[in-house]
Amino acid sequence: MAVRALVVTVSTRAASGVYEDRSGPVLVAGLRDLGAEVDGPAVVRDGEAVEAALREGVDAGYDVVVTTGGTGLNPNDHTPEMTRRVLDVEVPGLAEAIRAYGGAHGVPAAALSRGLAGRAGRTLVVNLPGSTGGVRDGLAVLGPVLPHAVEQIAGGDHRRSDP
Repeated sequence: MAVRALVVTVSTRAASGVYEDRSGPVLVAGLRDLGAEVDGPAVVRDGEAVEAALREGVDAGYDVVVTTGGTGLNPNDHTPEMTRRVLDVEVPGLAEAIRAYGGAHGVPAAALSRGLAGRAGRTLVVNLPGSTGGVRDGLAVLGPVLPHAVEQIAGGDHRRSDP
């Protein structure tokens, strides 16, 4: 059974047509390469629209909703705050692993991402940075754990995935 995923690009400028979304299509392609059935990218303004898009994804029964953008230090970046409103429980190790991966691969600014990861109902929600490189780093971390995370959220047992 394939993982059902929704990609949400958080960018007020892309949502307004000022520039084209570049990270959303990279995220869609990367999730498809991991075997997921992917919808999106839905492009939304930062702020309340992020919360609404996340709730719609959870209500629609997606296994995972992954955002790109709005995780930085800019005063207009509100994705983590909107995500926290939707999450039932955080999975800090996943967000920390994404930041650590970027730092270990030559991007010291990865430590500045405020992205969250967690469970909302039966949906895994993950915030990734808005850069294409940040998306690729996030996919490198998500790839090995996504099937197990989705299985766990659906009530699967805690068997180890290694031999």
